[in-house]
Amino acid sequence: MRAKKGLGQHFLMHRQTSERIVEAAGIRATDTVLEIGPGTGNLTRELLKAAKKVIAVETDAELEPVLRETFAEELSSGKLELIMGDIRSFDSQTITEPYALVANIPYYITGEIIRQFLTAIHKPTSITLLVQKEVAVRIAREKKESLLSLSVKAFGTPKYCFTVPKGAFVPAPSVDSAVFSIAEIHSPFETPADEQHFFDILHAGFAHKRKMLARNLESVAEMEKIVAAFAREGLSTKIRAEDVPLQKWLALSQQL
Repeated sequence: MRAKKGLGQHFLMHRQTSERIVEAAGIRATDTVLEIGPGTGNLTRELLKAAKKVIAVETDAELEPVLRETFAEELSSGKLELIMGDIRSFDSQTITEPYALVANIPYYITGEIIRQFLTAIHKPTSITLLVQKEVAVRIAREKKESLLSLSVKAFGTPKYCFTVPKGAFVPAPSVDSAVFSIAEIHSPFETPADEQHFFDILHAGFAHKRKMLARNLESVAEMEKIVAAFAREGLSTKIRAEDVPLQKWLALSQQL
C-alpha cells in the first residue's frame, strides 16, 4: 500500500520498534487497547500478542481489505475489532471497559488526539503515542514548562520513552520521531466549568512569551487580585509562565 500524504501516513516497518512500543505501554494479557490508524498492521500485530482485545480505528478505506485479510482470524474470534472512520469522531464511551490508548499517529493531529482523550468522559488508563520527537520532548520536559506540557500534566504523568529514527518508516518523515507515554490519567477538576477556567488561565498566562506572567493574567483578572494570589502561593510577580509548576497553576486558577 502507498502512504497518503494527505492523511499524514508514515507506516512503521520495524517489528522491534512495535515491540518496544507495546513494552513501553505496559500492555498486559487482561488489557483492552484502542489503536489509532493501524495502517498495514505492524503495531497491531504486536498489540494482539500482548492484549486481551484490540479496537483499531482506521480512516483510510483502501486499507480495510488489507487489514481484514491480514487479521481474518483475530477479527473472526473477536480479539480484534476494526472500525472504519475518523478517530476524531470516535466516542470512547462506546468502549465498555477500561482501555489503554496506543498509536502511531499523524503528526498533524497530535494535539487534537491528546486533548480529545485526556478530556473525554471515558478516559484511557494510559496513553502511549509515537509522535514527532520535538513534541514528545516538549510534553515530557521537567524544567521549563510549555502550554502543551502543562495541559498534559494536568491529567497525568508524561514520560519520554525512546527515540525512533526516520528510517523506521515508509515513507520516511523529514524528522525523527519518539514514543512518549502518559500514565496515572485522571481529572483534577470537579466540574467542566473548573476545567475550562483552568485552561482559560493557562492560555492567558502563555499568551505573550516575553511578558511576565502577572502582566499576561491581566486579561482575565485585576492586578490587585493577581498580586494577592501570587503572594499566597509564594510567587514573584516577575516570574514567567514557563517557570511556574503545575500545582501553582492549579492554585492560581482557583484563586483568580
